Amino acid sequence: MIASVRGPVRHVGLDHVIVEVGGVGLLVHTTPATAAECRTGTEVTLETTLVVREESLTLYGFRGADAKALFEQVQTVSGVGPRLALAMLSVHAPDVVRRALAQGDLATLTKVPGIGKKSAERLVLELKDKILAVGVDPADLAVRPDDAPADDGVLGQVREALEGLGWSSKQAADAVTRVTKADDAPTGVSEILRAALRELGR
Repeated sequence: MIASVRGPVRHVGLDHVIVEVGGVGLLVHTTPATAAECRTGTEVTLETTLVVREESLTLYGFRGADAKALFEQVQTVSGVGPRLALAMLSVHAPDVVRRALAQGDLATLTKVPGIGKKSAERLVLELKDKILAVGVDPADLAVRPDDAPADDGVLGQVREALEGLGWSSKQAADAVTRVTKADDAPTGVSEILRAALRELGR
């Protein structure tokens, strides 16, 4: 098991980074917010989980142990794989997910693409007591300020990333349109993506 990685960032994508460890570049899948915090050439430390499949080895990375623990915990529920677990953490902060599970807040859980009412009910049923045992910390979920209109190449990348996370092309396009029409609209790919994720999570 690869529990963590540390090294210089060689590449930053919308939902992944490549970290050089011992001369080897490791592709680590992350949430868009985590990827946006990384900078090429700077050193990063990520808590990681290695998902082993017959045909692949996939590494998922997180800024903190809390997000990693939740990523692994939600996958104990039938029907929840790493992709859906990562989508949950892309839409909501770990504390928001924990609070929703502890309080049976289905509306919050179903804002994640791929989670319907029945899936949300199953998550609450199987994890409510475990989440309460961990404790729900109402941390400060401050929204980072965004900076303002971007070209269609940038918007296309954001729409593609949102569709990759499970939203329909119409939902992705509508969210991007809403956030880029604002007076203080963000301009960078990662900033627009974060804003669109918040918009879709409303």
